[in-house]
Amino acid sequence: MSNDTMRAVVWDKPYKVSIQQVPKPKLSHPDDIIVKVTTTCICGSDLHMYEGRTGAESGIVFGHENMGIVDELGPGVTLLKKGDRVVMPFNVACGRCLNCEEGRSAFCTHVNPGFVRCATSYVSMGPYQGGQAEYVKVPFADFNALKLPPGKEHEADFALLADIFPTGWHGVEISGFRPGESVAVWGAGPVGIMAAYSAILRGASQVFVVDRVPERLKKAKEIGCIPIDFSKSDPVKQILDYRGGKEVDRGVDAVGYQATTADGKTEQPNVVLEALISVVRPTGGLGIPGLYVPSDPGAADQNAQKGYMSFPFGKFFEKGLSMGTGQCNVKAYNRYLRDLIVAGRAKPSFVVSHEVSLDDAADAYDKFDRRVDGYTKVLLHP
Repeated sequence: MSNDTMRAVVWDKPYKVSIQQVPKPKLSHPDDIIVKVTTTCICGSDLHMYEGRTGAESGIVFGHENMGIVDELGPGVTLLKKGDRVVMPFNVACGRCLNCEEGRSAFCTHVNPGFVRCATSYVSMGPYQGGQAEYVKVPFADFNALKLPPGKEHEADFALLADIFPTGWHGVEISGFRPGESVAVWGAGPVGIMAAYSAILRGASQVFVVDRVPERLKKAKEIGCIPIDFSKSDPVKQILDYRGGKEVDRGVDAVGYQATTADGKTEQPNVVLEALISVVRPTGGLGIPGLYVPSDPGAADQNAQKGYMSFPFGKFFEKGLSMGTGQCNVKAYNRYLRDLIVAGRAKPSFVVSHEVSLDDAADAYDKFDRRVDGYTKVLLHP
């Protein structure tokens, strides 16, 4: 390998990625840094591209959950130095526009002109090359790179600050949650488990987690949640029966647009929203961190392909429910969650099932996508 190239996970076609030599990123702006990646994660959102359910083109480098060591700095970078250990939000932001100033970095209007969401290597969400590679370029680095304690302690925990821990926390936050309330979380993938974990950390009285994968439901139970298997019977009825007919205070959708019916195969994009509207009490709140997209080429019908869906808005209105949606503003949470980790109050790495070499990425993608061999959250080490 020359000094101008590096190994990276490249998408070839649906259900196929490979390790290829690609150009090593270079500084192109005074505010850039180059980070030597120590840990990068495979995210459930990566599977949308992996399966061909987006407009991704062959050759894209995957990876939007990245951490590592600062290797090069542009002359405009003032808060960081070479050798600093950093983790980056999956969504890139300028730190200077109105939304960034108000803490809504996921909706940066400078980096995201036309309000296209911007992330490191997610199709239609920005021009930045991904970090499932040996190196990654970070723009607006003083704002986007969060400094971590030096060394290797808490590596797996800190890696989750790039996306799933803040996103789970965000799902609970935008539901309007208050300590002492009950919560129902749909989806026990990494974000759903982190939402449930966040609700527990924040003082929830009762947390239900709905899924159909036994390993995921077991993980939910291990952290003190009540597992609900929706493949056995109506999950709303299961929760109401458990609570003597009482609805829950808050609901979180950590599934998104590829939600399925009880068989786990038949897609029904509105099924989780319908369930949440049924199971949350009047004047309660819904948090929707699960991904919904304006275009889904693989959807079953024309409406879903355009991001349209029907849901019982009349019942939503009648119950006076509120709904918070949208990508997580990682910068609003990550330093506080970092400090919870450092203090020993949070250890989100319990969700990590496998840590493998970057060279094993193709096998890891395949197993994670098929939900086999206990693959729930995978960390890659270049």
